[in-house]
Amino acid sequence: MYQDYIDHMRSIADVKFALAVLQWDQETYLPIKGAAFRGQQMATLSEISHKMFTDEKLGVLLDQLNNDSSLDKKQLRNVELTSEDYNKHKKYSSRFVRKLSEATSRSYHAWIDARKQNDFNVFERDLNALVDLKKEETQILGYTQHPYDALLNEFEKGATVQWLDGLFGDLREPLKKLLDKIQAKPAPDDSFLHQHFNKDAQWKFGIEMLKRMGFDFEAGRQDISEHPFTTNFSAEDVRVTTRIDENDFTSMTWSCLHEGGHALYEQGLPAEQYGLPLGEYCSLGIHESQSRLWENCVGRSREFIRYNFPLMLQYFPQLKNTEAQQVYAAINKVQPSLIRTESDELTYHFHVMIRYEVEKQLIDGALAVKDIPGFWNEKYKTYLGVDVPDDKSGCLQDIHWSHGSFGYFPTYSLGSLYAAQFFKHMQKHYPDITALIGEGDYTKIHKWLQMNVYQYGRMYTSDGLCNKITGETLQQSYLIQYLTDKYAGIYGF
Repeated sequence: MYQDYIDHMRSIADVKFALAVLQWDQETYLPIKGAAFRGQQMATLSEISHKMFTDEKLGVLLDQLNNDSSLDKKQLRNVELTSEDYNKHKKYSSRFVRKLSEATSRSYHAWIDARKQNDFNVFERDLNALVDLKKEETQILGYTQHPYDALLNEFEKGATVQWLDGLFGDLREPLKKLLDKIQAKPAPDDSFLHQHFNKDAQWKFGIEMLKRMGFDFEAGRQDISEHPFTTNFSAEDVRVTTRIDENDFTSMTWSCLHEGGHALYEQGLPAEQYGLPLGEYCSLGIHESQSRLWENCVGRSREFIRYNFPLMLQYFPQLKNTEAQQVYAAINKVQPSLIRTESDELTYHFHVMIRYEVEKQLIDGALAVKDIPGFWNEKYKTYLGVDVPDDKSGCLQDIHWSHGSFGYFPTYSLGSLYAAQFFKHMQKHYPDITALIGEGDYTKIHKWLQMNVYQYGRMYTSDGLCNKITGETLQQSYLIQYLTDKYAGIYGF
């Protein structure tokens, strides 16, 4: 009977990952004229997957398995989680699933066009239709206090507006105090990072970075896309993308490290659990903890830069008049800016808070889609003191809304919080971790993450996993201490 369940779930996974291949292709190689039919194809597969998942036969099978005393702990957890997912999916009609998929596809292509034209108005109509559907989805899913809670729960189980309001409220003041302290000091020179860096050289360097951090190119690949992302079709086929700015050395390099962190998580999930909950990631917050840990705790560390500096010089001789310490200080320069993905570790969270405010008010109706640019620009001035010159560097910079991913953005800050807490406990377990990073040896990092994160899949909630790993719930103190220690060393306070 359990094998029947496995067979059914793997058939669903086959369809879902076929859909994922089409989505990956849409963002990498799809010809412009193929957009309409691609939207239709993706909608059809979404509908097929939904029908398979909500099949009454699966419901009967799950009921039987929930009362099967012969199941072991992992098998029982798979059944419990699938039952949860099944009951949630039953709330959706096939018509709504198809409608949402079609709207998302149209919205994505409208976003691409809007970015090309640098005009939010090109995106507005399709985004408005998508927001209306997401509002409808909150009613389908149900919520207790705030409609946005229903969407947050899709990415971070148990997250609520009340909790995040408190979290961001408590985080805002210490971050602002740290920012004020930093801005009172002379800033490191980072002008040498904005010379001309050849596209092909950057690409090759990025590939080398991925190899060095342990990405398995026999189980994945990297491509170019409008917005960097990671997707997978199994633990043995994980795709990452990046984008290249020939006048900014940091843009592609740390994009590769960020997406590489996501990819290592996907490649580390148990392949034998393909199609089952224990073969899936824990949550988006935990997923982001993996990308932020590699991008920042490892990739922006002094030791990482020292070890990889000779390779930088090999690919980019224009850095020959700099030293590793200068590069380290420059890539960690704190400066309020426009682009989230290229911001420093401190001001990054203000970018996330702004998006959170936008989404929350869109979903509860306090903000209209047409008013997003004005609201966005006002918040950037208030939170970061910067003037937004145009839509492309403002409210059109992120892909998430065009995907219908409302509720995703808070997980970026959650990921940084988890990453700092996990990394501190990793250092306690392996006191030589920092020295090993300086030698280019990530064996213990891989071992710790496999032992504590990857192997469990969805066995635990984010909070449960954090408790298991660190003996505590999520704490802000680790991130604040990590940032304070790093920037005190760079800025001398």
